[in-house]
Amino acid sequence: MAKTAMIVARTEPALKADAEKVLKKLGLSTTEAINLFLAQIRIRKGLPFEVKIPNKNTLRAMRDAEEGKNLIERKDAEDMFKKLGI
Repeated sequence: MAKTAMIVARTEPALKADAEKVLKKLGLSTTEAINLFLAQIRIRKGLPFEVKIPNKNTLRAMRDAEEGKNLIERKDAEDMFKKLGI
């Protein structure tokens, strides 16, 4: 089927640039990524990922991570898994 439908959307320039860098590493154009996203919506009959409002603990952890607060550093993955009891 010919691709003739157009989508026009506005986004933040930095968000677009960052996303395009990732897509380039994946070998995808922005158009291809949008088509993949729309195809997944059609297949799943909804968004292809969970969307929900974060709880207080998650919001606090996200804020702390952005601010570099309350972080625990480990020397390597093995040390991290040991600390987590995995």
